[in-house]
Amino acid sequence: MKEGEQAALIQNGGKVKNVKISNLYTFSGLKRIEVDEAYIGDIVAISGIDGINIGDTLADPENPEALPFVSIDEPTLSMTFCVNNSPFAGLDGQYITSRHLRDRLYKELETNVSLRVEDTDSPDAFVVSGRGELHLSILIETMRREGYEFQVSKPRVITKMVGDKKYEPIEYLTIDVPEEFMGTVMERLGVRKAEMVNMTSAQNGDVRLEFKIPARGLIGFRNEFLTDTKGTGIMNHIFNGYEEYKGEIMDRTRGSLIAFESGDSIAYGLFNAQERGTLFIGPGVSVYEGMVVGENARSEDMEVNVCKKKHVSNMRAAGSDETLKLTTPTVLSLEQALDFIAADELVEITPKNIRIRKNILDSETRAKARSRKKVQ
Repeated sequence: MKEGEQAALIQNGGKVKNVKISNLYTFSGLKRIEVDEAYIGDIVAISGIDGINIGDTLADPENPEALPFVSIDEPTLSMTFCVNNSPFAGLDGQYITSRHLRDRLYKELETNVSLRVEDTDSPDAFVVSGRGELHLSILIETMRREGYEFQVSKPRVITKMVGDKKYEPIEYLTIDVPEEFMGTVMERLGVRKAEMVNMTSAQNGDVRLEFKIPARGLIGFRNEFLTDTKGTGIMNHIFNGYEEYKGEIMDRTRGSLIAFESGDSIAYGLFNAQERGTLFIGPGVSVYEGMVVGENARSEDMEVNVCKKKHVSNMRAAGSDETLKLTTPTVLSLEQALDFIAADELVEITPKNIRIRKNILDSETRAKARSRKKVQ
């Protein structure tokens, strides 16, 4: 291969087009060195060719012969990325517009071969599909560290219709776990429609469990798995194909605690709210109406006033303000927030904060939407 020579680009499907190699580089350690020509066995980088993808072949234009195509696993989960429209939009992020978001997502396609990005009817929202929850969460975390601010929806599995039957992606899950935790792991996977394929024992006392499980059954499982095995378990999964829909999997059984009004959280308001469930915030945190501040102990959503102040009077018992003892809030990571949210909630992603919010912030409008849904 020589710098400046013509070559044939053979794309997947057999299409051939003539291209020119502008620059040719070899590697020395981590450095890239420009050279005039390269020989058989050299690892090289080239420039000047647009539209080249993984699996394409560069060949001699006089005798173009393609190498076997490298198959790439199709996406199994999708999420909606949209512009942040919360009351706190633009406070943290550097890139906040739909143009910034669109350009960044389409730029990711150049190097992230398993990712898919689609435009929607709204110019402010894009459907992003990837190879599982971890794949998408890595992209989200990378973007927020780069200064992007946006919102994402609950991950949903990509299904297919074959005839009149619905098919869903199945993952082949391999778990290495100490024998004492085997029962707990099998119980957790049972309710997620996992089917055991194989079980073997190792000399160190660990057990290897192999399952076929719907991709949607793995959403939220990683955090449970680490907790149940006390961090000693190892899990890996790979796409295994599409199979007929396995039926409903039990989703979140508890509702959300929703901020009643905008303001800063107060210890007195949090003290009253913590009796209702598990809080995600402590005192002195800015909140807005419709923001999720905790998990309800019951199945329905509940509005709480975490900004409520104690009534001021002339009478004060000694030490009454010191008796308010708050439980330590559960601060959710990005993966935990994606696992937690319901279908009518979004995760607000900024460089400094991760918040959960209702899609509809106004309580009255949200109640009307629920009523319409029940009628339907």
